[in-house]
Amino acid sequence: MTAVPVVIGIRAPHADAATAAPTPASQGLVDTHGRVHRDLRISLTDRCSLRCTYCMPEQGNEWLARSSILSTDEIVEVAEVAASLGIRTFRLTGGEPLLRADIVDVVRRISRIQGEDGPVEVAMTTNGISLAKKLPDLIDAGLTRLNISIDTVDRQRFADLTRRDRIDDVFEGIAAAAASELRPLKLNTVAMRGVNDDELPDLVAFAMEVGAQLRFIEQMPLDAGHTWDRASMVTREEILEKLAARWTLEPVPGRGGAPAEKWRIDGGPHEVGVIASVTAPFCGACDRLRLTADGQLRNCLFSNSEYDLIGVLRGDPASAPGHRAEGIAAMLRSCVHGKLPGHAINDPSFLQPARGMNAIGG
Repeated sequence: MTAVPVVIGIRAPHADAATAAPTPASQGLVDTHGRVHRDLRISLTDRCSLRCTYCMPEQGNEWLARSSILSTDEIVEVAEVAASLGIRTFRLTGGEPLLRADIVDVVRRISRIQGEDGPVEVAMTTNGISLAKKLPDLIDAGLTRLNISIDTVDRQRFADLTRRDRIDDVFEGIAAAAASELRPLKLNTVAMRGVNDDELPDLVAFAMEVGAQLRFIEQMPLDAGHTWDRASMVTREEILEKLAARWTLEPVPGRGGAPAEKWRIDGGPHEVGVIASVTAPFCGACDRLRLTADGQLRNCLFSNSEYDLIGVLRGDPASAPGHRAEGIAAMLRSCVHGKLPGHAINDPSFLQPARGMNAIGG
């Protein structure tokens, strides 16, 4: 992966926390388009145990300096302020979050945070490697929901795609999750032309067998090498067409702010989802913010602007916790206030984010 400089500071029109329109605490995190933000996705690391071809190269990756990675205390401090402003769900991502040595402690401490409606929800997106071993402790710590990424159920294809022969570990992790009480259990698949587009119904059948919901994701311009090509992307309509050849699909109403549209399969109870960020954007209902592993707030997955929390968290060693909390709250509000109506992927002027997906966080 080509080294990408971390964006320090803010590059958005309303970036300065001091100039952002004040938002009363009772109103939570509401942007200028009326969207109320309830979800914060926290990346714990940019490192991963796989090397998926659409995400990063096999060799030559330059990782974030360990000194720049947020500590657990810093993550919890941000999460506590975010919860006080209305964030209800914290999704832990990476890279691969299970590579974080203190992952169980991170889950335990965040799960104890009280939001305006009671305890917050702690979810995780993982590639499933090492999940079987760690899942009991994660559940005991307060993990409530789980997404597992799997792009193929074919052994050789998995090895070719991820450059690692670890499919048995992923299957073991999925089996452990399926045997747990975590529901709904979701499996995430990036649909790729010429890679796994002939396997989409088989992936759904696999998910149904283990009691999970398969969610297909359109391939997005988030690869570290910036080689994404719209022509090679498998679209929402193509995905649905392939599935409709095997099953009857019935739209599930009530999507709300969820990224996935859902369809009931042959009348239920199984469902399948499609996250069509490119061909059917859902920006109008987006309620998500992101925090990178090195302390940068992002109001959109595709943004080229970041809001630096490191300066607030580490700027003055003598700063009182209450003062830091005010600074974190101001930065969260500034980030939300600067959020654009949409990501503009379909605009000719769109520029792919400098960071790859593993550095942004899923």
